[in-house]
Amino acid sequence: MKTLAETAFSVLDLAPIRDDGTPADALHNSLSLARHVEALDFTRFWLAEHHNMDGIASAATSVVIGYVAGGTTRIRVGSGGVMLPNHPPLVVAENFGTLATLYPGRIDLGLGRAPGADQYTMRALRRDSGSNGEDFPEQVAELQELLGPRHPGQRLLAMPGSGTNVPIWLLGSSLFSAQLAAREGLPYAFASHFAPRFLHDAIRLYRDNFRPSAVLDKPYVAIGVPLVAADTDAEATFLATTAYQRVLSLMRGESLRMKPPVANMAGLWQPQEQQAVKNFFDMAVVGGPDTVRARLNAILEKTQADEMIFTCDMYDHAKRLHAFDIAAAARGEARAAA
Repeated sequence: MKTLAETAFSVLDLAPIRDDGTPADALHNSLSLARHVEALDFTRFWLAEHHNMDGIASAATSVVIGYVAGGTTRIRVGSGGVMLPNHPPLVVAENFGTLATLYPGRIDLGLGRAPGADQYTMRALRRDSGSNGEDFPEQVAELQELLGPRHPGQRLLAMPGSGTNVPIWLLGSSLFSAQLAAREGLPYAFASHFAPRFLHDAIRLYRDNFRPSAVLDKPYVAIGVPLVAADTDAEATFLATTAYQRVLSLMRGESLRMKPPVANMAGLWQPQEQQAVKNFFDMAVVGGPDTVRARLNAILEKTQADEMIFTCDMYDHAKRLHAFDIAAAARGEARAAA
């Protein structure tokens, strides 16, 4: 049985933009958060690719990864993920090969199969709007070849990229990528921070069918966990309303810029919307230090995850940093007791 003491902690950031802020503010806050969790001994800091969303500043994911990697010293920085169907594998290999050349041993390449965009955005990205991701395994294989050792007769070369062996992760919210990650012996991250429904089925499928590879000799599972931690349960419940409002806006097709927390969500959502938001946050850790510690242990007991990757939408940046202090303290207490 895995314990909290041995569980890796990481962050998935979308560079959230406040209703009174700018993209520059959001990106500066991302670097600030990365530096903060690096000091807390977190393993990695990932950024997600989203397009055509006014409250997210991480669309140019590889560029932001370079910014964060350049402003930190030890923490791994990567994508959680790059939506591979949106890009030619050669371009992805060159981008991440360049990052790995500049920051050796610190770059991760997490890959998603979904487009993460509507038909207008897909057209703007020059992606075939009729594509459904069925060629994702072939794209992954092509990318692995471009990032792997150069072999005789290889006609297509990523430079930089060739020979960098940037670690590839497969990300997913369904069973497809779990099966592919198991077959290829790759690490797997499940997007339970927004789509927890198939979490247990996916990680069971991945572990049961895992084939050892040159990358991994046994399965490695990371899970997404929304985090809203504060000094008391009451304060955390209040602060969490920023995240609830953001998801509600996503469901309604409204602006995703972060809004201040509110004392009560009553009147802001309909009953069916409230249930939908609750389902979205089924894996959330919301509370004061004792509640956070208990919730983290409960999640770990059920999933036996190797790593927890936290998302954290909080309006006040200083309180957001403090939330990670509380999570790190819970793990630190477990390590001290081990």
